[in-house]
Amino acid sequence: MTIRTKVSSLFMALAIAGSVQAAGFPDKAINVVVPFPAGGSTDAIARAIGPKVSAKLGQPWVVDNRPGATGALGGGYVKRAAPDGYTLMVASIGVYSVNPLLQKTLPYDPSKDFDLLTVAVQAPNVLVTNATVPATTVADFVAYLKKNPDKITFATSGAGSSDHLTTALFWQKTGTSGLHVPYKGGAPAITDLLGGHANASFQNINVVLSHIKAGKLKALAVTGSKRSAVLPNVPTLGEAGVKEVDVYSWQGIAAPKGLPKDVKATLHATITGALHDPQIAAKLTEQGFEVVASTPEQFVKFQAQELARWREVITNGKITLD
Repeated sequence: MTIRTKVSSLFMALAIAGSVQAAGFPDKAINVVVPFPAGGSTDAIARAIGPKVSAKLGQPWVVDNRPGATGALGGGYVKRAAPDGYTLMVASIGVYSVNPLLQKTLPYDPSKDFDLLTVAVQAPNVLVTNATVPATTVADFVAYLKKNPDKITFATSGAGSSDHLTTALFWQKTGTSGLHVPYKGGAPAITDLLGGHANASFQNINVVLSHIKAGKLKALAVTGSKRSAVLPNVPTLGEAGVKEVDVYSWQGIAAPKGLPKDVKATLHATITGALHDPQIAAKLTEQGFEVVASTPEQFVKFQAQELARWREVITNGKITLD
């Protein structure tokens, strides 16, 4: 046997071994990092698709909440994990397209350190207030803010989150101001809002929908380009007279950079299949989400667009984390 033949045989053996390994994926639990506390929108998406993905792959889908630094701690953890498909991340717009614009010592680069699998869902935010705020319309609320500059508190899921930037953009477009109160996720922000410790917030629809329907929070407007199917009587900010504040929060799924192609294809097909499952899709739609289930290539392009958009907003608004 010649050296060339031996080398060819070796490469063939390695290729066959790699195929067998990929074909055996997964053979243990998949750790799904959510870089926020349990109870928020991102956590809800990770848990909604978990049972279907687990059933399809035949292995547990274990949600691992690792909050801190607006998702940066969890993002850094995922970057350092082995790119074998057994560590994934379900995260929001802030982790993928805002943190790199605001955090000087970010422990990851979202454009280089992850294999982007899919934008799972998107949803407009909704401007809500608690019962103590004497406003039932956006016009009332703007007038109230102007009478009380820098006094009304706006709770957000963290500095640099979509609700924080939506708040800043709203202030810019209405000539108002308020007090930004960042929390370590949407759930604690909503808890304080309900408890009267914060006055207002731009929250993801799904996490406040039940409180709106129960009359515990007042919904003044949604941030989408059209009304939400789950809040058909609530106007958009545009309809209420506040233009150019069309904002969608979104959740995307990624893995550490360097996934084997077969593993990446398996994960993408399984996850998007779960998102399109009639029961899961109906449940998500009822909560105010719009299923996206993009391709990895579409996610890469979309992330670049979002980075450009929020860079402009942050620059114009001179927004910092200080």
